[in-house]
Amino acid sequence: MRILVVEDEAVLSRALRRGLQAEGFAVDVAADGETGLEAALEGDHDVVVLDLMLPGRSGLEVLREMRRAEIWTPVLVLSAKDSDDDVTRGLDVGADDYLAKPFAFSVLVARLRALLRRGAPPRPAVLEAGRLTLDPATREVRQDGALVELTTRETALLEHLMRRPGEVLTKVELRDHVWDAAGDDLNVVEVYVGYLRRKLGKGVIETVRGAGYRVVGR
Repeated sequence: MRILVVEDEAVLSRALRRGLQAEGFAVDVAADGETGLEAALEGDHDVVVLDLMLPGRSGLEVLREMRRAEIWTPVLVLSAKDSDDDVTRGLDVGADDYLAKPFAFSVLVARLRALLRRGAPPRPAVLEAGRLTLDPATREVRQDGALVELTTRETALLEHLMRRPGEVLTKVELRDHVWDAAGDDLNVVEVYVGYLRRKLGKGVIETVRGAGYRVVGR
């Protein structure tokens, strides 16, 4: 298994290389964002360990460009920035896991092996359905390139539908996922679907009678 380590701290980079090689991995190292991105775009690695604070390009930029290029190699973000916002931003852009510095090497190896078992399924950073796009990181929704103003709840409902394109989702599933309150009336789903249709047009969310709703992306 080949691992790409993108880390600008020389001491840590050397330690990671030695430790991972001792665990049986082949290891490539990049010390800046530009070099790391070039290596990642080749798609020859089974997993990437990526620092966020890099010279040249930030780790988030590297990650975003990887996903735009449809490189789905699992990425473990390794960073001293460990606030909730930093973690959320990294995961939203397309990271698969996040480990804050300082860390135990045994934990790093365990998480890398977990990512390797999981493989590299597509995880687009920007969701698309026809003329509609939704960026989970920025919460921006665009239709034909034009920004559409949605409320937080409307965005959450649309995102859940867009993550399952073409799939019919029941009102119960939508309510429980978006509102997280099984006691809420199912009519709340109908109401918010109506709000979305007024803002996006009637052809975007289709009603499947007796089953639920799906995004058709017209």
